[in-house]
Amino acid sequence: MLDDFFVRALVAGVGVALVAGPLGCFIVWRRMAYFGDTLSHAALLGVALAILFELNTTFGVFAMALGVSLSLLALQRRRSLSSDALLGLLAHSTLAIGLVVLAFMTWVRVDLMALLFGDILAVSRTDIAVIYLGGAAVLAGLLMTWRSLFAATISPDLARAEQMDPGRADLALMVLLAVTVAIAMKIVGALLITAMLLIPAATARRFSTGPEQMALIAAAVGVAGVVLGLFGSLEFDTPSGPSIVVAAVTLFAVSLLPFGRIARARRSVDER
Repeated sequence: MLDDFFVRALVAGVGVALVAGPLGCFIVWRRMAYFGDTLSHAALLGVALAILFELNTTFGVFAMALGVSLSLLALQRRRSLSSDALLGLLAHSTLAIGLVVLAFMTWVRVDLMALLFGDILAVSRTDIAVIYLGGAAVLAGLLMTWRSLFAATISPDLARAEQMDPGRADLALMVLLAVTVAIAMKIVGALLITAMLLIPAATARRFSTGPEQMALIAAAVGVAGVVLGLFGSLEFDTPSGPSIVVAAVTLFAVSLLPFGRIARARRSVDER
């Protein structure tokens, strides 16, 4: 029989994977991997400010991630710096400020390793409720905005031609990403959140023929990574968060094997 804490970790990890996989597809399609890193680094500052002002940690992470997203949108409109330069500035500055704020709070004992790499084995029933309620809200928002998000991803001009607002779609995507980062923080930590968003989606891209199929496969790959990573962590006594990411990377490496290309070739023949 598995211990209760391990079952809670499995349930929580699966909840995050089901959300991160489909949302990560937009990161892959839009080539926004560095933006994911920026939000994950901002999450550390959100934790520090939440502790400083005695706020809920999940709310602090969400508020900071959303604030950084809105700041990026505002700075991009000024066109004074390129997007990658702005992302680098925001990512490294928020990470550094977060570490400095934590260092000044000498009266608080902070497990920095848990913040950076997660502590999924310590999740509580309340954490699971937050993950699934927040995840359900993200998936509902993603379903409601899927058409406009996908159109804006393909071509902002096409979205405008179909009377959609690409700016509103960008804002919706950033809000959804901010919520996802907030609920995933305790699972894989600030430094590995982007991996949970990116790797399952990149793996799914090898086997999918359409956007909806890719989103579903990405969710399945994420769940498989969580299950394999946690059982690997249990077997080899390795850190749980990094083990999940290693399992996901292993699945991506497997997808690069020749049978992946064979499967895609067979689908192309069947379509003809």
